[in-house]
Amino acid sequence: MMDFAFLMDTIKQLLAALPTTLGLFSASIALGGLMAMGLTWMRFSRIRVLVQFSKAYVFVFRGTPLLIQLFLIYYGVSQFKIVQQGFMWPLLRDPYYCAVITLALCTAGYSTEIFRGGVLAVPVQQLEAGRSLGLSGFMLFRRVIAPIALRQALPAYSTEIVLMMKATSLASLVTVWEITGVAQRIIAHTYRTMEVFLCATLIYLVLNFLIVRMIALLEHRLSPHLRPVKVPANLRIRTQ
Repeated sequence: MMDFAFLMDTIKQLLAALPTTLGLFSASIALGGLMAMGLTWMRFSRIRVLVQFSKAYVFVFRGTPLLIQLFLIYYGVSQFKIVQQGFMWPLLRDPYYCAVITLALCTAGYSTEIFRGGVLAVPVQQLEAGRSLGLSGFMLFRRVIAPIALRQALPAYSTEIVLMMKATSLASLVTVWEITGVAQRIIAHTYRTMEVFLCATLIYLVLNFLIVRMIALLEHRLSPHLRPVKVPANLRIRTQ
């Protein structure tokens, strides 16, 4: 028989860690998105060094496990004296900021390829039309490339966002007390693994459902040309 009092108390404790999870998620997505934009720009640059750097970055962070990246940044980087004496040390000695940096670096690698695919999906005819109108490089990007690339990349990018929400659970391995970390601490005291992880699963499901719905609304707003046209009732053809 289910112990509803225990379940409610567990959910209450897990929800107390929700701000930490949301902080990890939002900070890593924002920072990683900005980095991905810069790396995408490098990929289309005419400067060979920048192109090769972008390719190497994507190869490294997509080709290695996120868990190893987290351990290298939290445990490995701190061993170097130059890091301990540098301006980044106040951040790198804090497990929370180490988790944010790692998540951001990882998602930037995946997002770069997603954004690159969105840019490549922009029809050449629309680029030529923009140039024929005399648009500058910046205006061409703002008016033509960015809106189309965003619409094309959004479905794949939504998957990456959901994966990053789930990836925040790894922060518990470096003593960041987000939802999964608090769940593990409750299990260590109660030995009730099933109930605690079921509560954590429910919270993650709700969070990802809200994320998916918000992205679906954004995609709907950015794609007015794909919406079905509503024909007025007086213009509809009557069939026998």
